[in-house]
Amino acid sequence: MSGNLRKSLLQFVFSGSYMKRWNDKLRLMELIEIDKQAHKMIVAWLLCRLSGEGKTWNDRLALEEKVVEGGIFEYLFRLVITDIKPPILYRIKENPEHYQRLAAWAVTEVEPHLRPLNEDFWQRFRSHSMQHPKADEPAADILAAAHLYASVWEFRLLRRLNDEFDDELPEIDRSFQEQLASYAHLPGMPELIQALETGTCAKDGTTSPRTALANFANLCGQLRFQKRWSQTPRIPETSVMGHMFIVACYSYFLSLVVGACPARRVNNFFCGLFHDLPELLTRDIISPVKKSFASLGQLIREYEESELARRVLEPLKAEGHKNITARLGYYLGLSSGSEFHDTIMENGKLRIISFDALQKTYNRDEYDPKDGEAIKVCDTLAAYIEAYTAMRNGITSDQIQQAFWRLREQNAKAMLGDIHIGGLFTDFD
Repeated sequence: MSGNLRKSLLQFVFSGSYMKRWNDKLRLMELIEIDKQAHKMIVAWLLCRLSGEGKTWNDRLALEEKVVEGGIFEYLFRLVITDIKPPILYRIKENPEHYQRLAAWAVTEVEPHLRPLNEDFWQRFRSHSMQHPKADEPAADILAAAHLYASVWEFRLLRRLNDEFDDELPEIDRSFQEQLASYAHLPGMPELIQALETGTCAKDGTTSPRTALANFANLCGQLRFQKRWSQTPRIPETSVMGHMFIVACYSYFLSLVVGACPARRVNNFFCGLFHDLPELLTRDIISPVKKSFASLGQLIREYEESELARRVLEPLKAEGHKNITARLGYYLGLSSGSEFHDTIMENGKLRIISFDALQKTYNRDEYDPKDGEAIKVCDTLAAYIEAYTAMRNGITSDQIQQAFWRLREQNAKAMLGDIHIGGLFTDFD
C-alpha cells in the first residue's frame, strides 16, 4: 500500500464540474470541463487500441499507461489554469521560459492535493508538467488528437448559433482544421476528422454514413446531455459523462493506494470511464427505481446489453474492430455478469475472484486483472460527493439529504481489504 486517498484530492478532481467551457460564446447548454475530459479520454482509448494493433502486449500496456497518466496530469494542470483562454495558453507554450514559470506555479497549487496520494505519481506529474510539450511522442500525439476531437465536437454544437455575429469563428475553425490535419497519421483519426466536419465518413471521397468507429465516438459525446439526478435540483449539475471521468480518476488513485500493477491500474481507469456507457441507451436510472422490485434491475441490464450490442458492438465488429469490442465487453462485465466483479484472465479464460485474491495472488500484468469492488466504491464515492456538494451549495431537497445520509450510513464502516474506506465517507461533515 502506498499513500492515502484524501478528501482534498477527491474534491479537487470534482471541481471540474464547475468549470464552464466556451463561456464567451452563445450556447444552448453549458459545456463543462469534466465532460470534455471524459470525451477526450474515450477517444484517446480508441486511438490507443488502434495504434496498439500489431504491438506486443507490453508495448500496448506501456502506451495505454502513458496515455492514462498523461490525461490525468493534463486535467489536474488544467484545473489550476482554468482562467487562461486557449489562445493565450498556446502563446505561453511557444515561449519555454514563460511556460516554465506558469508550470512551476501550477505544480505548487496541485501539490497539497496530489502529493499525499503517492510520491512516485506526484513526481511523475511534476516532471510531466514542467517539461515543455513535446511533439511526435505516441502518447502525446494521441492525447493531443483526442483533445482536439473533443473540442471540435463542442465547437460544432455552438458554431451555427454564433455564426452571424461572432467574427472569431472563422479563425477558430481554421485553427482547428490545421491542428486536426497534423494528427491524420494516427490510425482511426481520418474517419473521426471527416465525420466531425460532414457527419459522413467516406474513404473514397463519396458520401456514406459515419463509420461505426466515428459513430461510437459521437454517441459517447452525447452522454454529456444526460444529467444525473435529473428529477432533483443540484449545484453543480453533473452529467453521466462527467461522472464517468470522475469515477475513472478515483479508480486510478485507489489503484495506486492498493499497489496495483500497471495492467490493473489501466484496466481500472477505463472500467471507471466506461462503467455507465449503457446509460447512453437507457438514460440514468437512480438506484431506488432499479431496486423497486426484485427483477427490475436484471430487466434493465438485459435491455442495456441488447441495445449496446445492436447499436455499438455489432457495428464495430462488422468493421473489424473486434479487439475494441472485446475490451469494452471486459470493462463492462458482459461475460462476468457485472462490471463490479473482480476478474482476471487465466489461460485465456475469464475468472471471477475475490479482492483478497486479486491483491495477494493475481496482482500481476500477466493476469490482466481488473477490480470491480473498488470501482463500485469509487462510483459510490462520486455520488456521495455530488450530494455533499449540492448540500454545501444550499440545495436541501429531501432527495439529496436522504441520498447523502443513506450513502454515509451504508459505507461508514466499509473496508476494501485492509483499507478503511469508511473513513473517506466520514471525512465529509
